[in-house]
Amino acid sequence: MSQIGKQVVDFEVQAFANNAFKTVKKEDVLGKWSIFFFYPADFTFVCPTELEDLANKYEEFKATGAEIYSVSTDTHFVHKAWHDTSDTIKKINYPMLADPTGVLARGFDVMIEEAGLAERGTFIVNPQGEIVAYEVVAGNVGRNADELLRRLKALQFVAEHPSEVCPAKWEEGQKTLEPSIDLVGVI
Repeated sequence: MSQIGKQVVDFEVQAFANNAFKTVKKEDVLGKWSIFFFYPADFTFVCPTELEDLANKYEEFKATGAEIYSVSTDTHFVHKAWHDTSDTIKKINYPMLADPTGVLARGFDVMIEEAGLAERGTFIVNPQGEIVAYEVVAGNVGRNADELLRRLKALQFVAEHPSEVCPAKWEEGQKTLEPSIDLVGVI
């Protein structure tokens, strides 16, 4: 079943961010664009490469007004331990959400029940708390922050310009399309 348009579940979880523990709730994500970036576990192999890729683009995501939330079923204590021991993870400035009870993984329908881990799922959530884009990738394939940023910018553009659509490979500043009968069969 599609997740598009689904409201983010009510949640309250612990997070590790900016060398401190904090609580993050659904109310904290409303009113801005959010990226929920699920990954299976800390101290693994593909996950740190993805999280570093996001960390390297974090300022660009923030410039769009969006916040990134990485999420695994590890505790906030494990997130801190990973941060303290890994030069790669030390680069992360966005909140690392702890989901040991699986409230978020189940709410976004990415929980691998038999393993107690999350699938490699990415969700873009609009300021109203609705999922507007998502992808779930096999655990052995990493994701690309550049494509995620491009997709976020396209979604923000069409939210601000509802009569326009973004074609494939659209980049910020490029021409969009205005659907009309005149375009049918022309493109």
